[in-house]
Amino acid sequence: MTLAISIHDLNHYFGQGQLQKQVLFDINLEINKGEIVIMTGPSGSGKTTLLTLAGGLRSAQSGSLQVLGQELCSATAQHLTEARRHHGYIFQAHNLHSSLTALQNVRMGLELHPKLSTTEMQTRSAEMLEQVGLGNRLNYYPDDLSGGQKQRVAIARALVSHPQLVLADEPTAALDSKSGRDVVNLMQTLAKEQGCTILLVTHDNRILDVADRIVNMEDGRLVNVGSTSRGDAGITSLTG
Repeated sequence: MTLAISIHDLNHYFGQGQLQKQVLFDINLEINKGEIVIMTGPSGSGKTTLLTLAGGLRSAQSGSLQVLGQELCSATAQHLTEARRHHGYIFQAHNLHSSLTALQNVRMGLELHPKLSTTEMQTRSAEMLEQVGLGNRLNYYPDDLSGGQKQRVAIARALVSHPQLVLADEPTAALDSKSGRDVVNLMQTLAKEQGCTILLVTHDNRILDVADRIVNMEDGRLVNVGSTSRGDAGITSLTG
C-alpha cells in the first residue's frame, strides 16, 4: 500500500547551544494513504510538534520525514510552501479571521491554488460550507457562529482544496460532547469521500473509535504505534 507519511529516525530540537532541548526522539512511523490515525499522549509529549513538522509548518532537522513522497527534513521555506499545497490543517482554536465571513475564511484554503478563478473559488467554498451544514451561514462572521459552527468552517477550509492529507490538532477540545462527535464524524465522512489521509491529535477518548489506528506518544517518543486495522486492540492499548 502507498504511504502518505514515512518517518524514520526523526529527532527534533528547540533552541540553540546550551539552551538546546531535544523534543522528539528517534520517531519511526508509517501511515498509509487513506488511513485515519489518532495520536494521543500527555500534554507536552511532542504530539503537536510532530504534527507541525508533518504539516510543513516548520522544517524537520534530523532523520527522514517524507510526506506524500516529498522529503521535508532540512526543507527550504519554498519547499515547505509547495508541500502545504497538498495539506489541510485544522487547528485547535479554529483560527478563523474575525473580519472575514465564513465564505471568505473557507476561500482562504484555496489561495495557494492560483490556477482557480475567483468564481471557481467562490463556488467551491460555498459548496463546501453546504456540505458541512452551513449553507445558510455563508455571510456570517465568526463572532456570530457557535463553537461547533466555527469548527465546521475550519473543517471546510481544510477540505475545500481536496487535500491528500488532513492534519488536525485537538479539533474537539473546545466543543461539547455532541458537537465534538459531529465534527469528527464530519471529518471522517468527507475525508473518506475525498480519499485523503487523516492524522489527528487528541486527548478526547470519546472519538477514538473513528481511528483505523491509534499511536501513543510520551516524552517525545512513540511508545505504541498500534495495529494497522481498526479494532478494539488499538483502543485497549491506549486506555488500559
